[in-house]
Amino acid sequence: MSVPPDQARPSPLERRVTLHLEERVAIAAPPEVVFAAVSDWQGQSAWVAFTTVTVEPGGHRVGERLTAVTRLAGLGFADPMEVTRWEPPRRVDVRHLGRVVRGTGTFMVGPAPGGAWFTWAEDLDLPLGPAGRAGFAATRPAFALMLRRSLRRLARQVESRPRGVGPSGVR
Repeated sequence: MSVPPDQARPSPLERRVTLHLEERVAIAAPPEVVFAAVSDWQGQSAWVAFTTVTVEPGGHRVGERLTAVTRLAGLGFADPMEVTRWEPPRRVDVRHLGRVVRGTGTFMVGPAPGGAWFTWAEDLDLPLGPAGRAGFAATRPAFALMLRRSLRRLARQVESRPRGVGPSGVR
């Protein structure tokens, strides 16, 4: 007896496993300045490790599309995203639409003594079921290190800007 396609169980390789990653950094700048820096999608190319970001025209809004391409040692992948929540200067959410990276990403900015907290959270749907979880467990320490270094690089860049200068260096 055959099972209708909408009721078939996925194979172990088709199953996805969700995991949560989150890192936070204190930045000695007002929350509005930090939010402007993290939501400058193309500017992320300067602080997100091994990544170049391109944006479709149309400006910041729910529905905005962007693609982050990450390359390391000649290997890479594209991570197309769509903005699903836009609440400046506090929060922006994206949905990862790619074949490799799926799930949601969230940037949150909140006040902190002397500046702002920036939190980057990812809820990722890993492919390959248990094999994907095992593969990510092996690479998670390196991924977390790259994320922490990227956040420290962001903090240094924002903190080094003269007051009143925006993310692209314009007053």
